[in-house]
Amino acid sequence: MATPTKPKSRLGTYVVKTFKDESFRAYVPPPLPPDPPLAVQPLLPSLEQANQALGCLDGLASILPDPSLFIYLYVRKEAVLSSQIEGTQSSFSDLMLFESTEAPSVPLEDVQEVSNYVAAMNHGLGDNCCRGCVAVFDMTKRGSINAYPLQFPLHSTG
Repeated sequence: MATPTKPKSRLGTYVVKTFKDESFRAYVPPPLPPDPPLAVQPLLPSLEQANQALGCLDGLASILPDPSLFIYLYVRKEAVLSSQIEGTQSSFSDLMLFESTEAPSVPLEDVQEVSNYVAAMNHGLGDNCCRGCVAVFDMTKRGSINAYPLQFPLHSTG
């Protein structure tokens, strides 16, 4: 049985639920569509710019001799930057040394943390994992938004 802990608000409510004599609080969002409705119209120019940028990226991907090499380097650079947010001192060159079984210039734990990021991203970018999870927004003259699934990578080399 759910008991509201405060009146309904535009942002949702917390309710207290009980399961096998254990009580816990759960967040219950408000029903859709939101009230007041979202003002999407001001976002359309930004969405169109993002769509154009994706088109440029798609065009550039088509001329790369080996897109997998670009993805290989990009994943590692992203892993280094993401792990630095959490305080690691590892650099891109440290990661390259670690992957080539050389000794990095920073603590091994830091480079191992970055290597874990790389493994997680590679798992996420696996064969069928990303298909259909990204959408490009196409703005029509009526101002509606249509989502189209993308496949990653954008172009195949074979």
